[in-house]
Amino acid sequence: MEILKVHDYLWEIPRTGAMRVPGRIYASARMMADLRDDPALQQVANVACLPGIVGYSLAMPDIHWGYGFPIGGVAAIDADSGVVSPGGVGYDINCGVRLVRTNVHYDDVRDKAERIADALYEAIPAGVGSHGAIANLDVAELRRLLAKGAGWARDNGYASDADLAHTEENGRLAMADPDAVSELAYQRGRVQLGTLGSGNHFLECSRVDRIYDPATASALGLETGQVALLIHWGSRGLGHQTCDDYLRVMGAAMGRYGIQLPDRQLAAVPINSAEGRAYLGAMAAAANFAWCNRQLIMHLAERALEAALEIGPRELGFSLIYDVCHNIAKFEQHEVEGRLRTLCVHRKGATRAFGPAHPSLPAALRHLGQPVLIPGDMGRYSFLLIGQERAMRETFGSTCHGAGRVMSRHQAQRAARGRNLYAEMASAGVVVRSRGRATVAEEMPAAYKDVAEVVEVMEAAGVSRKVARFKPFAVVKG
Repeated sequence: MEILKVHDYLWEIPRTGAMRVPGRIYASARMMADLRDDPALQQVANVACLPGIVGYSLAMPDIHWGYGFPIGGVAAIDADSGVVSPGGVGYDINCGVRLVRTNVHYDDVRDKAERIADALYEAIPAGVGSHGAIANLDVAELRRLLAKGAGWARDNGYASDADLAHTEENGRLAMADPDAVSELAYQRGRVQLGTLGSGNHFLECSRVDRIYDPATASALGLETGQVALLIHWGSRGLGHQTCDDYLRVMGAAMGRYGIQLPDRQLAAVPINSAEGRAYLGAMAAAANFAWCNRQLIMHLAERALEAALEIGPRELGFSLIYDVCHNIAKFEQHEVEGRLRTLCVHRKGATRAFGPAHPSLPAALRHLGQPVLIPGDMGRYSFLLIGQERAMRETFGSTCHGAGRVMSRHQAQRAARGRNLYAEMASAGVVVRSRGRATVAEEMPAAYKDVAEVVEVMEAAGVSRKVARFKPFAVVKG
């Protein structure tokens, strides 16, 4: 595959064959050398074949192979003439991250890390098969939740108006259609509300260990040494089932619309078709479930920390900085070749990163740009970035979403054999609570790229800017 260098942090796959646009990959020269033989690059080229795609098929520096789209992939599709593809969203619809600040200083609680980890682990069910900490909902109530998203949590005393204002899309996609969600997806989701998933999902207590942009950090209420929480998970079984359902629907329907693509995993149908509208309605409902779920976990975590530290809400000062999603397709307006167009932007393992003054941002943050939350691995660090104006011109307002794997889960488990990973993490100052050793092995730090290099690429490219770094000290895994 021919790959051309655009600049030190951007590379291009020229348009050939069935590609409708070129492919572009954000990466350092060292990263690109490692990627040359990676099948994820072929996926970038495959995505460029989707009907209606505009600009470029994009990949962020945390790129790795995924289902259909590469993880780290972005595709902006014309809303009138293009297609929607579940592979461009992924199985865990609206997997995302939220960052919560506190008034607590790490020096005051460093000797309580075990107690904090235990309290969070006990308060929030985690792992495959876990049942919700919030009472199981009947189908009628779950339908209301799927329509309202995080608004359901507010209506039921689990969220404030400020929480919704600091959540992407205010925690709700209005195009949600509960009728488009299958009965099996309902049954899987109704017992999982308020639970932490398995795999790379986590709840993490961290300390702010470095500030890169003091003015922005101060505006967001952050300072060095402060304790913060990162919450990472998505739509659980409801989202997974929804993706599975519509991959089958679209796979059967593509022939009727005369759509031919180089990879069956890119199953897609016209956005305005009956199948396309149904998928988007079901996907939005699953996204709303995920936003509500993260809000409920935030509520449970607040109560657990108050109990563990024996302090009240005012002393804890628990408040949401922002919540972002990184597996979603949304209708947005972007300028393309000098003209404002409505696009269905697929972000699969990529995060929205709107620049300053964008009207979709809450008034209190609009002058700064959108906060972007980039989790790393559980042993090193995570980052808070801020979106830049250049992202609006070059990446459809998108940036990276995490570290990106360098080992498969099976490879990581093999590499972990004979090692006491809990002791290794403890020696690094991180207390880990998990339902099983297998998850810790799959998610060990060596399984991931160094997220610092990933965010450095996006900063050097002018897409997003570093604000603060967080180092974990207590981690709960599924």
